[in-house]
Amino acid sequence: MDNTHQRSLRALLEFAFTRYADKPFLHFIDGSGYSYGEFHAKVYETAGLLARYGMGRGDLVGLLSQNMPNWGVAYFASAAFGMISVPMLPDFSESEIKHILKHSEARALFVSRKLLPKVLPKAIDRLELIICLDDFSIIKGTPCGEPAALPSEEDIQPDDLAAIIYTSGTTGSSKGVMLSHKNLCANLWSTEDVRPSFEWDVWLSLLPLSHTLECSMCLLLPMNAGASVYYIDKAPTPTILMKSLAEVRPTTILSVPLIIEKVYRSAVLPKLTATPIMRFPYRIPPFRKLMNRKAGKMLMEKFGGRIRFFGIGGARLDPEVERFLLEARFPYAIGYGLTETSPLIAAATPDMVRLGSTGPVVKGVELRLLNKDPRTGVGEIAVKGDNVTRGYFKNPEATSAAFTEDGWFLTKDLGKLDKDGWLYIKGRSSTTIIGPSGENIYPEEVESVINSHDMVSESLVTNRKGRLTALVHFDSEKLKAFLESTDELKRTAHERLENLKKEILDYVNQKVSKFSRISEIDQQDEAFEKTATHKIKRYLYDGSKSKDSKSKDSKSSKPSHSR
Repeated sequence: MDNTHQRSLRALLEFAFTRYADKPFLHFIDGSGYSYGEFHAKVYETAGLLARYGMGRGDLVGLLSQNMPNWGVAYFASAAFGMISVPMLPDFSESEIKHILKHSEARALFVSRKLLPKVLPKAIDRLELIICLDDFSIIKGTPCGEPAALPSEEDIQPDDLAAIIYTSGTTGSSKGVMLSHKNLCANLWSTEDVRPSFEWDVWLSLLPLSHTLECSMCLLLPMNAGASVYYIDKAPTPTILMKSLAEVRPTTILSVPLIIEKVYRSAVLPKLTATPIMRFPYRIPPFRKLMNRKAGKMLMEKFGGRIRFFGIGGARLDPEVERFLLEARFPYAIGYGLTETSPLIAAATPDMVRLGSTGPVVKGVELRLLNKDPRTGVGEIAVKGDNVTRGYFKNPEATSAAFTEDGWFLTKDLGKLDKDGWLYIKGRSSTTIIGPSGENIYPEEVESVINSHDMVSESLVTNRKGRLTALVHFDSEKLKAFLESTDELKRTAHERLENLKKEILDYVNQKVSKFSRISEIDQQDEAFEKTATHKIKRYLYDGSKSKDSKSKDSKSSKPSHSR
């Protein structure tokens, strides 16, 4: 297929309209939404609305909303007509939204009624135009005298900025990533090569569209192929999600690991190990594989019966959960990328997954490992390609620090390549802990082992005065039942908790290398604060005692074999 339509988002808009005008495009599950032709018309109408209120080429337009068909309209009405879209995550705090609107100097804002209360009065005063995204009514604004003519398709150049995405990272520093039309379209070309989409594909969109992964792969990719996308008009609780899956019967879903990990631990594993008669054979690999295969068929039915691609990205997938998906023959695949790379760097399809790998580097992207450890082959991942950002908005220092002198983008992720060129992510360079003899300890790998314990919900490993400490958030329901249980020794709840910590220490330290053994466990009473892709905001917890670990029952437990 001729890919000249992938030179800009405007070219993509015109291509989709010409080719798929009568086909369904963006819809709520209840049916309301747009065909490709209706979407094209609404985008032009909304771009004209922006022009009538004085917005023009180069102006920044904020976008704050939960997922809905009108989100795509607002995004294209801005980015495809010479303006720059500034999508914001629905979970951003009021202060984060205020900072983004001020730092970006956005003149206009699309905002849903649901999220309007997050826009503080000072931010409202600064904005010239505010449009309610639910119905495109004007909340604030004064029409200009004579609006400028809308730019033509030829006026929108590949190097023009299309969007600025403010990240909410694990390090606490929010920066505006500048993405051009070329960046986004290069990623579209790469993704299409890995995972082609077709007119008969049906996507269920779960992640926030303001995240580059969802926008690029669950809006632009299906748009390129004439596929349909559906949104849930409610909070995706397990009940609503199951109902939505049955109604939509999607062929494609993108997910962060947390979603499928919860499904596995709450709905799959308990059934596979419900009785001693089932638990015993589940420990034996051949029997486990047979049981997982049967469970995989049931999982496929629960997901609507026609899933062909369940993409997982944004954070590390629990190895135990991935082993289940692989043995269950569930059509999952793991991708790796960053907002700064639009986002895809490496990816596989369900028929080519390898346990623990994100797959090979995608077409159009170059990758090399810097400062590679000669013993382990692990180095910092650096990339080049048309998908890579030009830098951070109004932040030349951060931009300069993000690139090598010869133009390679530094991901700050650590990885290694196997003999076939498949990438394995080991962790973040910023989180790597140096052991007493100079060993590199990757806390994410230790956390995966901790999280595989039945009583653990999530964890974070940090270095405290040369000792590895695990902050552990237990499964609240299981912990409550455990602490309230009775036994012949009449232990107190505190004693039971201490014994549980010792059990987990032994469980973990038997499975990790000697230099990666943890020395103590602190209970984390509340769930960890996370980014949009459900990665823990480590800067809130690293190197200091958890603010929630103050009770007597949260004291550390130290094993006899601690280093």
